[in-house]
Amino acid sequence: MSENRSGIGKYISTALRYLIPLAITVLLVWYMFTKIDFAQLWHTVRHGVDYKWILLAMVISVLSHVFRAMRWRLQLRAMDVHPSLMALSCSIFGTYALNLVFPRLGEVWRCTYISQRQRTSLTGILGSMVADRLADTLTVLLLLLLTLVVANRQIMAFLNKYPIGQDMVQAVSSPMFWAAVVAVVALGWLGLYLGRNTTAVKKLKRMTHELWDGFATVGRMKGRGAFGLYTVAIWGCYYLQLYTAFYAFDCTRALCFEPGLAAGLLPCLVTFVLSSIGMAVPSNGGLGPWNMAVVFGLMLYAVPEGEAASMSIVVWSAQTIMLIILGIFTAIYISTEKRDVRIIDAKID
Repeated sequence: MSENRSGIGKYISTALRYLIPLAITVLLVWYMFTKIDFAQLWHTVRHGVDYKWILLAMVISVLSHVFRAMRWRLQLRAMDVHPSLMALSCSIFGTYALNLVFPRLGEVWRCTYISQRQRTSLTGILGSMVADRLADTLTVLLLLLLTLVVANRQIMAFLNKYPIGQDMVQAVSSPMFWAAVVAVVALGWLGLYLGRNTTAVKKLKRMTHELWDGFATVGRMKGRGAFGLYTVAIWGCYYLQLYTAFYAFDCTRALCFEPGLAAGLLPCLVTFVLSSIGMAVPSNGGLGPWNMAVVFGLMLYAVPEGEAASMSIVVWSAQTIMLIILGIFTAIYISTEKRDVRIIDAKID
């Protein structure tokens, strides 16, 4: 009976893991589509986009993936794991392609792929991926702080205009919120302490130690300066990718020539930070949260909601097409790589 319950619980957990992001995606896309004039969207696609800028943005996006692979290679070398840059680049390509299907599935896949390819511990590889994502989180927080300084007026306008923004500010400012956080942490620690001799907790400690070992490579590895430079390169590409896309549309190109907006750099920064935060919401390839964040960011600078939504859909669609192409390339590379290994093994035998 307990095994059946465990099996049912596992199925429910798996279903929720994939259904909740799908529900979020559908809900936000539905909301966004209620704000779109499809005739205007079709006109924008046919006549209102300078596609050479979209193509340039796609190229910059590929560069960001390569820089991410180069940064990850530093961590893996510190763990004495030495995959080729091509394999790492394809693992990043595949990550984002798979995330179009199931959110966060790509991260698990890339760690599994490199672990099996290099015949090394999966847990350690996962730890390096955690460090990779933590570096991104810290970067977003720093960018958010920068944005709060240089675009305080626009951010406050955003929070005051939308009730959810006011609710978030009030919640984080409430002593009850922080009391709840402390209570959850205390209960979690108490549970681990009381169950410290159980098999589950011992296994959790062992996995945590292995994850920490992979995570801590950033602090002790050679090339910490290069790690920082690659981080700047990755996020610089992300920002430049969106800024380049600004020039592809009339509504955003105008921001680049409006006095007082630093050639469009400031509106792009606000939109970029909001969209980066939106990517933290689990959804298929960022569809929905990313688009809504872009729309909100552009509306702060008086871009009409319909035009902002059309712009976000075109840019997201172009990036999605690029990720699908990279995913196909990755599949071909991995299948070719496996075939070559089999041929070598056959010759050795």
